[in-house]
Amino acid sequence: MAYLELNNINKTYGEGNNATEVLTDINLNIKEGEFVAIVGFTGSGKTTLVNLINGLLKPTSGEVLFKGNPVVDTSHERGVIFQNYSLLPWLTVGQNISMAVKEAFPKSSKTEINERVAEYVEMVSLTPAINKRPKELSGGMRQRVAVARALAMNPEMIIMDEPLGALDALTRGNLQDEILNIWSKDKRTALLITNDVDEGIYMADRIIPLRPGPKATLGPEFKINIDRPRNKTALNDNPEYKKTRNAIIEYLMDIGEERKTKSTETYILPDISPKSFVA
Repeated sequence: MAYLELNNINKTYGEGNNATEVLTDINLNIKEGEFVAIVGFTGSGKTTLVNLINGLLKPTSGEVLFKGNPVVDTSHERGVIFQNYSLLPWLTVGQNISMAVKEAFPKSSKTEINERVAEYVEMVSLTPAINKRPKELSGGMRQRVAVARALAMNPEMIIMDEPLGALDALTRGNLQDEILNIWSKDKRTALLITNDVDEGIYMADRIIPLRPGPKATLGPEFKINIDRPRNKTALNDNPEYKKTRNAIIEYLMDIGEERKTKSTETYILPDISPKSFVA
């Protein structure tokens, strides 16, 4: 049985003439311990897909199953690293993470909670800023807090909605490695939403493109047949990496061109002219 299942998912916003079908006929199975990446264009419905999986949204039709049970609400079993920071502005770095840890481990002592918070703050290199509030941090630092908060809850599945896009290249690379290190310890299930093909190949077991919307649906999967642990420098000379990367990019370019040719919508502009003002 799949760890996560999406069966015939459709998601529509609005009603009647104002209805927009964002996702259609989404079917996805992820095995326990598997690391899957979904790549797609901006506005293709990737965040909507994440919110269906984590229980923030309900599908218009179809079902989302986690460990065989319907997803009806959020749960700390599925830790989400959001695209934005989603931090409470009145709490410090440590307090934002501590609140999540207390929710996940209600029976832990204060000492155990503080030790866990300190461990994950150190993991994202924010120990000097542990007592600072979000307004005192850069955008990249806030995102690192969000990463630490999600991972500190020790979720059974990690769901990542383009979490590293706002970071500088060095920090992004370091956090990619940290997430992979944590994942590799017990092979917890992971889903990464990204628009970076290289990031997907480096981190995932397979990549599935999300075709552009409206009525976005999943495309064919691309398996990443590259041994772990992966070395970023060595990947550049790996023939399997080049083959897989070229195949994914070619597919994305093809559906991008297909999207352009299908775009026949025209707009009639109002017949207006600028006013003349006489002094």
